Amino acid sequence: MQKAGKTRPIRERIAASDAGRPQLLAEPRRMKILEWLQEEGSARVRDLSAAFAVSEATIRQDLERLDSEGYITREHGGAYLRSVPQQVQSMTLQHGQNMDKKLRIGIAAAALVGDNETIIIDSGTTTTQFAENLKSRRDLNIITNALNIALILGAMPTNTVHMPAGQFKAPTLSLSGEKSAEFFVGIYAQKLFLATAGISFDAGLTYPAIGDIYVKRAMVKAASHIYLLADSTKIGRVSFSALGGVEIVHTLITDSGIRDEDRAEFERRGVDVIVAN
Repeated sequence: MQKAGKTRPIRERIAASDAGRPQLLAEPRRMKILEWLQEEGSARVRDLSAAFAVSEATIRQDLERLDSEGYITREHGGAYLRSVPQQVQSMTLQHGQNMDKKLRIGIAAAALVGDNETIIIDSGTTTTQFAENLKSRRDLNIITNALNIALILGAMPTNTVHMPAGQFKAPTLSLSGEKSAEFFVGIYAQKLFLATAGISFDAGLTYPAIGDIYVKRAMVKAASHIYLLADSTKIGRVSFSALGGVEIVHTLITDSGIRDEDRAEFERRGVDVIVAN
């Protein structure tokens, strides 16, 4: 890990981590760029060019297309997600797909938490549903990088909530990056409730942005048992940057849409599967 003040530019870190990445076709690349912006809030043309191994002119064309479709607003040298100001003001997360599945997963995960436990909660829509269902617990010691989750559980008078420092990411209402990761050194938690953008038996757990990987790795190291909260539509999906193989997870909590063959493969790899009905 780089020391504070010595962090390499994101362009260099992306280029180093993605050496040999095959060039994406235009439409899949635009979808990946949009995922990036939905996670980070904004991006520079030069960073996207390095990340996707295409020219800056090509990235500008991609951003023009996303702007014309109403997703983003272009600015000199980059772009930002159009919905960010409203999201921050309302303290809501944008990704609202499969909310019925996420609600059931949140309820099932909350049933695994008792009073007086120390837990880490990752940012995300599914983990937010999990947090909403912890309101009846007492004397929880909670570490989270999600501002909205801190407000949900911090409002309960018997809970203690801790948050790391780091870069504020408006779309996910979270703190991220290497400074956030440093907070978890020396922390011990009984359970981590982790989110993901995609799960692949080949690529592992993947996320739209590199900055999140630092803090998620630190969370994993700080917890005794790792629960992955992910709806079944994320199984088979691959996002931009990898955290590690599925084997880093002890228990997957998902919905009844999981295929029998996928469940069997998780279990073959030593991952317990809980299906939320």
